[in-house]
Parts: sequence; C-alpha cells; structure tokens
Amino acid sequence: MAATAKRRSCGVSSSSSSLVFLFSVFSLCQSSFSGETSRRNLTVELNPGSPSLPSGGDLLHVRAVGVNDTLHFLFCSQGAPTLLLVHTNSSSSTVEVNWPQFEARNISGSLKVEPASSILYSSAVVFSRLLEYDDMNDTADPTSDLFPPYELQDFTWSRLNLSGLSALLCGAAKTFSNGSLCLKLSAFESEGRDQSWPRLLHTANSSQLRVWLDGVSPRAPRSRFLLELQAVGGTYPLSRVEVHRSIDDEFTPSIFKVSQWVSSVNGSSDVLGFLQWKPVSYRRSDPALEFATPCRHSDPQPQSGEEVAAASGLIRAFYAEPQTFRLNVSFGLAGEPFYNSTKFFSWTVLLGAGSPPVDSFSPLVLAVMAVGLGTPMILLLLGGVCVCVRKRATGYEPIN
Repeated sequence: MAATAKRRSCGVSSSSSSLVFLFSVFSLCQSSFSGETSRRNLTVELNPGSPSLPSGGDLLHVRAVGVNDTLHFLFCSQGAPTLLLVHTNSSSSTVEVNWPQFEARNISGSLKVEPASSILYSSAVVFSRLLEYDDMNDTADPTSDLFPPYELQDFTWSRLNLSGLSALLCGAAKTFSNGSLCLKLSAFESEGRDQSWPRLLHTANSSQLRVWLDGVSPRAPRSRFLLELQAVGGTYPLSRVEVHRSIDDEFTPSIFKVSQWVSSVNGSSDVLGFLQWKPVSYRRSDPALEFATPCRHSDPQPQSGEEVAAASGLIRAFYAEPQTFRLNVSFGLAGEPFYNSTKFFSWTVLLGAGSPPVDSFSPLVLAVMAVGLGTPMILLLLGGVCVCVRKRATGYEPIN
C-alpha cells in the first residue's frame, strides 16, 4: 500500500511538473511574439513657434524620436479636427510653421517637415461631419430620414487642454441646444493598453483618439448617429478596410473583430500606415459590457481633395495635392438602444505608421490552454506508463 501511494505521489508530482513546463513554454512563446517592440522619446509642444495665441484654433505637435527615425503627430482644431502623422528617417527632423500663412488657411506649404527628403510616409484623418437620422422603424438604415449634417469645421472649438501625453478638445455647434462633441488624443512612449474598454493594443508607432458625443439633444426620439471620416495622404492614402477575426475577446468582451483602414503600395500586403478600431462603441462614459453597442463602417470612397482641404486648415497647410478617401462609421444596429437612452456614445481609434499591432493571447489565457490541452495528454501518458509498470511487477508464471 505504501508503495502504491508513493507511485501515485510521484505521478501527481510528475504531472504538476509537466504542466509547469508546458505553461513556461507557452509563456515564452507569448513573450517572444508580443514583447515590446520599441520605445520613443516624446516631446509635446502647443502651437510651435507661434508668437502669440492663434485666433483660429490650436496646433499640437507631438515629436516621437526613435533610434534612427521620428514620428510627428500634429493635432489641429483650425476647421474640422485633424490628426496628421508624418514618418521620417531622421532622428533630427523638425516641424516648421509659417503662422501668418497657416492662420490664413489658403496657402499650401505653410506647414513643413524638414528636411523634406527625410519623409517616408504621411497620412491624416479628418473628422469632417456628424450625421443624425431618425430610425423610426428600428432598421439602422442611415440612407433614409437624414437630418442636415453637423459640419465640424463650423463648430466652436475650445482651446486644447494638455495633460501629460494627452490633449482634450471639445466643441459644439450653434444648433446644439446643449452638450458637446469631444476628442481626446493620447500619445505613447512604448507598447501597452488603455485601461478602459475597448483596450486597444498600442505601440510607440501609434497614437489614440477617443471620440464621444455627450448630452446633445437628439432631433428625434429614435435618433442614431454617424461620424464621417476623411483619410488624406500623398501617393498612398488609406484606401481599403480589412476586417480581421479572432477567437479571443479577453480585452474587449463580446467583440471578436478588428477593423483596419490601411495604406499600401499598389494594394500589396506591405502596410505603410493604418487607422485601427474595434467595431464597438459605448453608451456610458465609464465603458461596461452592458453599455456596449456594435458599430459598422461603410466602404471607403474617393473624395475631392479640394473639399477636405477647405474643411481642414492642417490639410491645406501640409498637402499640395491631397489624395482623399471617405467612410462613415454608424453607431448602433437594429434592435440596439437609441442615442436618447443615455445621450452618450464613445468610440476609439488608433492612427499609426507601419503594420497595425496584433493582439496575442495573454499569460492567463495561455495558462488555461496549457491546463486544458496538457492535462489529458499527461494523464494518458502516465496511465500507459502505470499499466506497463504494473504488468512487469505482477510476475505471473507462464501457463504451459
């Protein structure tokens, strides 16, 4: 009996050691593929080089310096809110602004990144219009019963409110009876996740914008909203949207997709830049699963570069001949609560250079996988070993 107990104890110990080893292998693989890729040194400057406070709106410059390259993030409230990303192959590239021309908003070249020969890639996203429609039949069909759009270039925008590596911009239309539309920009020194849902994975090569509409009185009891985005670039603008599926919803519960509006060379698989989001919005300022609402996007369509340049002071200042695509993001599907239920929705998006970050399984999920897949294999192996040992220990005489 003592020998049997000892063998069982050895089996349990062996099983535990094997599980620990298997988990270690999973963790090592996970850390190898999802480890921190790089760090950047960030500096933040509001209205760089301006002799006085600009009258038409603010310009924020975030300079993210790497080992041998620099990312310039420029966030502007002159006209429609715009976020511009410029990637250079120099760690000493700079931004130069001719403020009289920039504020006039009619001269291309009033904002430059020098040396111009160092520019590898540039892309911008313009938040151009907020659209509202009356979903009387609860079909979530935005093509009917559209109200006149809110042109964001005509909003009255606040001054940019800086806090560390974040900047907050809020504005309102004259036709808003109350409430506001806000955008919060966050820049990052290294890889990580936001603490609130949808907890997008970011890297040092990306910045995040959270957009929310708060307290605005809808024009119908069953109103839903759409947000129009304009993607602007030079030779290779953001032109196609890819939707990737996953089996893991650990960081964004109930959401198994990620959408990526990407720029590539002649449709190749090499991605130059991206706009990435999860197809979910939230109906409360403190995101929770019960307040999550799916969202969807339209297909990107080519747009007049002159139209978007007229709406955004930053686009006019930087691009001589902008290439533009437009899409709409609609919030709420058929059967989902209407905007009037909470008078709030928020949505989060990343803008970055290079390939979009890819979610990987966390150590917790890897541990569950190790236990779930490893235990049956180990028990089967130990069972076979025990049967063989028991047969040898029995010692029966052969029957003639």
